[in-house]
Amino acid sequence: MIKILEFVFLFALVYWAIYIFPKKNRLKRQKSEKPPPPPKPQMLKMVECAFCKIRLPLHESYEYQQRHYCSLRHYNEISPKGWIGCAKHVPSPNYDERPQESGPVDTVVIHHISLPEGKFGSGAIEAFFTNRLNPKDDPYFETIAHLQVSSHFLILRDGHLIQFVSTNQRAWHAGASQLFERQRVNDFSIGIELEGTGEIPFEQEQYQKLSQLIAAIQKQYDIQYFVGHSDISPGRKMDPGKSFDWEYVSQIAKISENQLPFGVHSR
Repeated sequence: MIKILEFVFLFALVYWAIYIFPKKNRLKRQKSEKPPPPPKPQMLKMVECAFCKIRLPLHESYEYQQRHYCSLRHYNEISPKGWIGCAKHVPSPNYDERPQESGPVDTVVIHHISLPEGKFGSGAIEAFFTNRLNPKDDPYFETIAHLQVSSHFLILRDGHLIQFVSTNQRAWHAGASQLFERQRVNDFSIGIELEGTGEIPFEQEQYQKLSQLIAAIQKQYDIQYFVGHSDISPGRKMDPGKSFDWEYVSQIAKISENQLPFGVHSR
């Protein structure tokens, strides 16, 4: 009898140790453990189109230089504020308002520039148009560093586009100039500089970018004339020079004969 009782007691002890005690501890732990907090909702980052100011999700926008656009069309067009999205924006202090009496913008002036002369890719043009040119970097710079000039656009040798002044404002690119009976061509024109010289041929990438830029300008403005700096400042200026292919540009940019008052011959 005693052995039976010992057996029952031992069996009960084993059962308690294997089944009852672990279950109580498990229930106790479950009661003491707090459930994990629910995941925080992901915030949808919104941005504003630099062209039309519409707000849209970041992942749906086209981004360039920390600017956002709602479509490729707005990215490639000139905004109401006078800035094109596909250009690097480097605002120049060298501009002012267009005189009201000068009338609407109706002329595009083509230039060439290289700094130092005949050398490309130095970044000196950008510095020159923003009054940061170091006169100690080149002997020629000592003669021009004091000048305050700018252009609306610059097309580098690789086709990259830089904009310095809004097309709504007057850039200081033409200087003393005359187009037919009108003086001060800066008042009613947009200036485009191409990195180059009058002797070295311009790059295909530059012509293609120029064509795209002209299309954007003509969509925004009723352009009547495309001229070279030498056409409006004869004897004083030579650019864009003999290496600029006016005929080719007229074809790829779809410029009409009436918009080229000085013809398509190189000059």
